Amino acid sequence: MIRHLLALLRADDRGAAVIEMAMVAPVLALCVIGIVDISNAFSKQLSLEQGAQRAIEKIMNTTENASVESTLASEVQCQVNGSTTSGGVTTCNTSPTQAITVNWRLDCTVGTTTTSQTTTNSATYDGWLTACAGTKAGYVSVTVTDKYSPLFPIHFASFNTSDSTYHLTATAGVRTL
Repeated sequence: MIRHLLALLRADDRGAAVIEMAMVAPVLALCVIGIVDISNAFSKQLSLEQGAQRAIEKIMNTTENASVESTLASEVQCQVNGSTTSGGVTTCNTSPTQAITVNWRLDCTVGTTTTSQTTTNSATYDGWLTACAGTKAGYVSVTVTDKYSPLFPIHFASFNTSDSTYHLTATAGVRTL
C-alpha cells in the first residue's frame, strides 16, 4: 500500500512547475533589479555628460556677470541637479557629493618646441597667453564628478568598496584659440 502511494506521488507532476518557478524566480528578480540599478547609474552618468556639454555651449555665448569658472560651475550645477524658482528668483539645486573643476590649458609652440601648461585659474591662463611669443592653442574644459549609490551594492567594475558607491566622471571642453 505504501509502495503504491509512493509510486503515485513520484508519477504525479502537478507541482513541478511551481517548484521550478520557486527556484528560478530569485535569479530572475536579481537580474531585473541589477538591470534597473545599472540603468540608473548610466542615466546619472549621461546627465553629468550632458550638463558639462551644455555648460560649455553656454559659456561660448556669454559669461554673464561672473568669471568664466563660476559661470561654468553654476551652469553645470543647474543642468545636472535642476533649478528651483521662488519669487521670480531661480537658484540651482546642489548635490553634496558633486565636484566641478574648470581647467585651462595653453599649448605654446615656438619653433619646433611645444610647451603645454594647465591651470584652474583664468588669470594665470591670461598671463600665459601674453607671455607666449609663438603659436597659441588654448582650451577650456569642465569636469564633473559625482557618486551613485546603488540599490544593492554588488561588486562590479569600478566599484569602490570604501564608500559603497560608483564614482562617475564627465568632461566636456572646447578650444578657445
